Amino acid sequence: MLAILAAVCGCGGSGGGTTSTGAAPPPAPSAVPSSPAAPASGTPTAAAAAAWTKWNLQPLPPAPAAPVDKPVKLTAAGPVPVISSIPTTDKVVFVTLDDGAEKDPKFVEMMNDLKVPVTMFLMDDAIRNDYGYFKPLQALGNHIQNHTLHHPAMSTKSLAQQKTEVCGDQQVLTQQYGSAPFLFRPPYGDGAHSTNLNTAVQQCGPRAVVLWQETMQIHDMQYQTGDHKLRPGDIILAHFRGPQDLKGETMTQMFGELLSRIQEQGFAVARLEDYIQAPTG
Repeated sequence: MLAILAAVCGCGGSGGGTTSTGAAPPPAPSAVPSSPAAPASGTPTAAAAAAWTKWNLQPLPPAPAAPVDKPVKLTAAGPVPVISSIPTTDKVVFVTLDDGAEKDPKFVEMMNDLKVPVTMFLMDDAIRNDYGYFKPLQALGNHIQNHTLHHPAMSTKSLAQQKTEVCGDQQVLTQQYGSAPFLFRPPYGDGAHSTNLNTAVQQCGPRAVVLWQETMQIHDMQYQTGDHKLRPGDIILAHFRGPQDLKGETMTQMFGELLSRIQEQGFAVARLEDYIQAPTG
C-alpha cells in the first residue's frame, strides 16, 4: 500500500514535515478502543454542556465521524513518511501532548469530563515515576506513541544511539500499555528528515514520523503561517506541563486556553489515529 504523503510542517522550536514512504517490519500495533463519538447533532447534550461549563469553556463543535477511507495509509515496510498535517476537508484539528512530566490529576478529570481526543507522545524518562497516570487517559481511547527514552536531539546521535532511543521507548511503552506505538515524534522535531532517523524508526517499529503545524504556549498558539489561522488537518503540539514551566498556570488552564483558541476558529478536535491507517499484516 502506498503511503499518502502529508504536507510539510514544523516541530519543536520550529518543526517541519513532509511525507515519504515506509520500510522494515515493526511489531504489529495493537488497537486502542476509540472513545465515544461526539453527538451527531451540533448541539451538545445537557450533560456535555454542563461539563464544559464546569471548566469555564465553550463547547467545541462535534467532530465528524471517522473516515472509513483514512487519508493517510501507512505501509508495513520501506521508508517511513514524515507528517505534519492530515489531508482532509473536515474542519478538524488534532491535539498531541508530548513528554509526560506533569501528572496533574485534575487533567485526568478534565479529560473524563470533556472527552477531547488527544495523542500522547511519551518519553520514558518523564513517565517512569508513574506509568499508571496515563492509563486512565488511554482508557478514554487516547493512543500512546513513541517519543524516545531520554529526549535527545537525535541529529547529534549515531544511528546505533538513535535506535537505542527509539527501540527502548517502543519496548517500554508496549510493555506498560499493551499496545505497540505506530507513530514516532523526534524531540524538538530534530533530524526528522534524516536518513539515520528514518532507518532507526523503521527498525524499531513505528511507521510514521509525526511533526506539527502549531505549538501551544501558555495562552496562545505559535503558528507557522503568517495569518495565524488553523487549517483543516493541522496537528497541534502541546506538552504535559505544570506551573513550573507555565509561569504559574496549571495543565488544565493551559489546555483550556488551547481549546478556546480552537473553538474561536470554529474547529472540532478529532482523533489523529482515526485518520491514519496503521499497517496491516
